[in-house]
Formats: sequence, structure tokens, C-alpha cells
Amino acid sequence: MSANPYPLGLRLAGRRVVVVGGGAVASRRVPALLDAGADVLLVAPEVTPALRAHVDAGRLHWRPRRFAPDDLDGAWLVQVAVDDPHAAASVSAVAAERRIFCVRADDRAAATAWTPAVTRHGPVTVAVLGGGDPHRAMSVRDAVRELLTARTGLLADPGETVVVGVAAGAQGPVPAGLGSGEAPPPGPIGRVSLVGAGPGDPELITVKGWRLLTEADVVVADRLVPGLLLDELRPDVELVDAAKIPYGPSRAQEEINRILVDRALAGKVVVRLKGGDPYVFGRGGEELLACAAAGVPVTVVPGVTSAIAVPAAAGVPVTHRSVAHEFTVVSGHVAPDSPVSLVRWEALAGLRGTLVVLMGLKNLAAITAVLTHHGRDAATPVAVIQEGTTGSQRSLRSTLGAVAADVVEAGLRPPAIVVIGDVVDALTT
Repeated sequence: MSANPYPLGLRLAGRRVVVVGGGAVASRRVPALLDAGADVLLVAPEVTPALRAHVDAGRLHWRPRRFAPDDLDGAWLVQVAVDDPHAAASVSAVAAERRIFCVRADDRAAATAWTPAVTRHGPVTVAVLGGGDPHRAMSVRDAVRELLTARTGLLADPGETVVVGVAAGAQGPVPAGLGSGEAPPPGPIGRVSLVGAGPGDPELITVKGWRLLTEADVVVADRLVPGLLLDELRPDVELVDAAKIPYGPSRAQEEINRILVDRALAGKVVVRLKGGDPYVFGRGGEELLACAAAGVPVTVVPGVTSAIAVPAAAGVPVTHRSVAHEFTVVSGHVAPDSPVSLVRWEALAGLRGTLVVLMGLKNLAAITAVLTHHGRDAATPVAVIQEGTTGSQRSLRSTLGAVAADVVEAGLRPPAIVVIGDVVDALTT
């Protein structure tokens, strides 16, 4: 009979943790280590876009090569996140020689430490070990989470809206290719849920969104989703990194659509997890139409949009009595002078209310220039909030005429929200 594991909470702030592997498992584990304040060293020839975003932000160190024994110099813990058992065994052998605890994603029996099923509720963290059975641990964890959130009864909403068909008003599912006489795929069809994960704080996902996430067989996640949510997925969940890093590598939207449809037609329960809200510059409508055209049922779960939540987290209300009676949200990912821009910046310059710009950091100089050119006062207050609602949140206050230069000097980077208007100073004293 094997001995029971000894439960322990590791205080990793400032201590070196080595993660070997740069794939989906590492993408799930690294956010929790960063949240614990660990000094993370990632060793892998290649990494996912989500991990590369952490590297680019300076949150962790990356050695782009295969593991070497000296990678464990000064380490307190090592997590092996590779699917090659021989490579994993060589890492754990070095860890054993140095008396460093080692987590093995490929073989729990060969590991000297296990990662528990975790749920977080404010300052409370609950970790469940199921005697080596991850499904048992997840079941207990989920029951505890329901108690912590003081929810009783069935969380599922029997009246939730499920969209099926090629468009609103369609008479029923229209599987792709049926116009040419092709038969629908055999077997039961799964479903797709477009879930808004919120602006960055993992506790800002809705209860329904979290519940659907726990039921998923496949999760297709963007870079901006809270990483700690991925840490709570079942170990057998297929995680597809659909990260769209600004101005960097991305997976074509058509490929994302294909993955959603293919997995659902194979009978899988699929969650498309998106930062903020699926329909606020999230291309959720394109994904719904692709699924509906293939006869795949789709549930849309709204999310807390960063357009409102991030300014609020920085002390900026988008409206305020006697200051702003309107607010406008626009995308700034296309330059104002681009022929493909759909935004009438000259009209926005004439508004008296609040202007919230998403994805506009790259074009901020051009945006502020066109607004001032068309009459918006260069002294108008502006706030720029980077990674709002997260532990990495940074804020900058400036004016419309100076903010572009101030952002460069401060080294702010995406994701960031730009708020233009008198509401920026509405709560200052």
C-alpha cells in the first residue's frame, strides 16, 4: 500500500522553479507559478504563443533549447511538461540527485510531487489530492468551489439559449455540404460554447462560463484569457492555444473555426474561451456562423468586457453625472488613415463624452493626432491602463496631446485600454 502524500503549501515568491517543456501543459501550469511569485525558468526549444507572451513581458526566463542538468542550479521545484517519457525520466533523475521535488505530467507514479486540483476564492486556495485519481480530485474540488461561492441547486440554466442554424431565423441545423447531397456525419454531435472569460482577473468569469469550462472536453483559448482558469482544467482536456499576440504570430481565424467544428462534429464538448466578451471585437460572431453552418449547436456566454471593467479597476468611470452622458468604444487596431478603417475619427472628435479605445496602442500617435486635428482639445485628460484587473496592472494619466509620447517613455505595451475624456479625472481629489 502506497503512503499518502503530505499536503504542503509552497511559498515560491522569488524562488527558482524550472519548467521543462513549452507546450499546452506548460501553458496551463506556468500562470499559477507566476501568480505565486516564482522565478520561473522555462526550458524548451519552442514555446506556445501564450508562453511567448509571458517571455516578452519579462515575467519569466526562457532557454530555447533542450534540458541540461545545470538548468536545475538553484531550483526549488521542477515541473516536467513533456510527453517524451525518456526525456522526462532524465529530468526527474537529475532532480532526484539534487533532492529537488519534481512534478511529472507524463507519469504521476514516477513524480515526487503532484499538482492538486485547485480552486481559488479571494484569499482562500483549496487544493485537492484524489489519491492519484485526477477525476476524483476534480469532483471534490468542484463541490468545494460551489460551497465557497454560496451557490446551491443546479447551476445549469434550463432556459439557456442555444443557437443552431445558418442565421437567426433558420429552421434548423444545416450541416456543411448538404447542398451537394452530402450526408451529415454519423454519431452524436457535440456542442460549442463561446465563453467570455472577462478582462483578466480569473474571478470575473461568470458562474455559467466557469461551469461550462468544467464540462469541456476541448478548450480553445486566446492569449488574453486568465491563465489561472486553464490551471483548473481537467488533465484530460485538450487545450488548443489559439493565441493572437498583437503584431506577432497568430493562428488564422479559419483554422480556429475548423477546430471548433471538427471537435464538435466528433461529439466533443468544446469551449471557445475568449478574453472579455465574445462579441466585443472578439470575432465571436464569425465563429458562431461557422458552427451554425455546420449544424453545430452554439451557446453564447457573455463576458465582462475590458472596455468598462479595466477603466473601473483603475478608478475611471466611463460615465459620471454632469461629466459624461455617453461613451463610445472603438477598435484602434487599424490606423485612422487606412483605407480599410471603418471608424469615423473626425466624428468621434466632435463628441463630448468618453472615448474608449481598445487595441490602439500601436496607432496611438496617429489616433490622438487625428482627434486633435478635428477639434478635440489637446488638454483632454487621457488614461492608459495596461493589463487591467490583473496583478500586472499599470496606469498612466496624461493628456490627448502628450499621451503618445508618455506611453513610449513609460514602456507600456499591449494589452492596454485608452480612455479619453473628462471622466479620467472625475474621481480624483
